[in-house]
Amino acid sequence: MSGGLQRLAETIEERKFADPDTSWTAKLLAKGPEKCAEKFGEEAVEAIIEAVKGDRDKLISEAADTLYHLLVMLAARNVTLAEVENELDRREGRSGIEEKASRK
Repeated sequence: MSGGLQRLAETIEERKFADPDTSWTAKLLAKGPEKCAEKFGEEAVEAIIEAVKGDRDKLISEAADTLYHLLVMLAARNVTLAEVENELDRREGRSGIEEKASRK
């Protein structure tokens, strides 16, 4: 994964303890995991819309928003980026079809 994502995840973790009046991340986290999940969903839908429209620049922007809100949602449930990376590593080298079949 990108070092930029790791830095962002670390910043989000630090903002858990920031003043919600001065930090958007702290404000979002203070609203609870459900609100964080809702915001992630909204941003994901916006990314989907831009992907369908074909506006590359807007898709990049919305994808960045989606990644940020995914990391906030994970932080709200005390799931780290490293844990997600470990899961991706575990799946590496397996076909998606095989991996999905193993979940049943």
